[in-house]
Amino acid sequence: MPSITLSHISWSAPDGTTVLSDIDFRFTPERIGLVGRNGVGKSTLLALISGRLKPTSGSIQRDGTIAELRQTVQVAPDETIADMFGVSQAMALLSKAERGEADMAELEACDWTLPSRIEEALADTGLEALPETPLSQLSGGQRTRAALAGAVFARPDFLLLDEPTNNLDADGRAALIALFVRWRAGAIVVSHDRALLEEMEAIAELTTLGISRHGGNFSSWRARKAVELAAAEQDLANAQRHQREIARRTQIATERKQRRDAAGARKGAKGDMPRILIGMRKDRAEGSGGEAARLAERLRRESEQAAQAARQRIEVVESLTVALPSTAVLPGQRIVTLDHVTAAHDPDAPILKGLSFTVNGPERIAIIGPNGAGKSTLLHVIAGSLPPLSGQVDRHVACALLDQKVELLDPAASIADNFARLHPDATHNEVRAALARFRFRADLALQKAGSLSGGQLLRAGLACVLSGAMPPPLLMLDEPTNHLDLDSIAAIEQGLLGYDGALIVVSHDPAFLRAIGIDREISLP
Repeated sequence: MPSITLSHISWSAPDGTTVLSDIDFRFTPERIGLVGRNGVGKSTLLALISGRLKPTSGSIQRDGTIAELRQTVQVAPDETIADMFGVSQAMALLSKAERGEADMAELEACDWTLPSRIEEALADTGLEALPETPLSQLSGGQRTRAALAGAVFARPDFLLLDEPTNNLDADGRAALIALFVRWRAGAIVVSHDRALLEEMEAIAELTTLGISRHGGNFSSWRARKAVELAAAEQDLANAQRHQREIARRTQIATERKQRRDAAGARKGAKGDMPRILIGMRKDRAEGSGGEAARLAERLRRESEQAAQAARQRIEVVESLTVALPSTAVLPGQRIVTLDHVTAAHDPDAPILKGLSFTVNGPERIAIIGPNGAGKSTLLHVIAGSLPPLSGQVDRHVACALLDQKVELLDPAASIADNFARLHPDATHNEVRAALARFRFRADLALQKAGSLSGGQLLRAGLACVLSGAMPPPLLMLDEPTNHLDLDSIAAIEQGLLGYDGALIVVSHDPAFLRAIGIDREISLP
């Protein structure tokens, strides 16, 4: 049976930071979701399994074939879908045969089923395209679908998928989930997408304590995790209570012995006790005192071991909490108006055409539409970073846009320096306190923005935008959950519920949109 076995795997970053330590695990042909907090090493683990990285120590045994879909799909200008599938030469041979130019050996080498199999793989992901379609003509979501179709086309024993739904629209997500329902080989999926995780047969949780497997889908894992965490916390509370009781009893015994020793010393000082008897009592007292001390130390050590065992069952992490000041946006206040706006990055191929709408007061608006409809383009037009080709945009309040690359942050500057640039009136202590609320404390605030992972980068962007003295009256977010772990998504949801300004969000995550209280949708064709 195909399998992937990890034996005592450790990996450290080039700067010496330990990312994974002594990981033991065995993957079998099942759909398994790999979950864990940002920065814990999920993508690193996939890179080790695929062979893109080599472990610092330990070994990986791969029994079976592997195909990988990575988070970022970068393509050359002339690269086609056939290139992504690895069949460009085979397709060229078919074309040669169809033109009647192939010799007998080439005709025998032709795979006449290839076009239909490519078409079937593309259909599995809901993508209508041809093998010769240039990847540069596809949107990010369409490119992700093509990459997934290429991975499925290889019919591997294991699929490795890193956040496969990040760039997919609603139709793409539905096609991906339907594909997984039908998939019968192995799949290791790093994802925060709750709908996708519901289709998993098992969940593997990676923490700072290691990796553990839970049979069942996302909902059953969350329920079991809550029970296990409550039990571990109860065991820790009992162990700590036992520690306090041992300390109390030891103190009482010590005080009693001290009183007895003092009484004996006073009686001996009166001179009415033979010297030999005084010596015997002293020896006996020292012996009993030493035995009591050894017993107390053994009990203390055992209680500390019990408490430590309980702590090891609890990953000690700090939850991300977001509390926002008021924006002072009033009901009915004019925020932004678009009047017959036409826009695009390419003037010869406008995406938005004649778009008009108004945002008033603290509205919560979701921009929806398929990949390539211009959702991200619309946010840049509203923000003023992309002038419209025609029409009028009137923005009446200050705004902040967190796009998918968090471009408002200078990648060469530290998180603290970025915050200070965006909030020039903030004192050094205010900068540090604001970043600490987003878990960037001490030296973590001095990290270069360009060195951060996707989840850390978005968290840094949110910290710099939302933690000022007054958050922007208009906040725009482009796929904000793409790189956040599940706990951080929950925290951001709670934080955005406390945001009282106008909110415009592009997201393909319906659970997230429901959680933040969207009250209007603008659909782009």
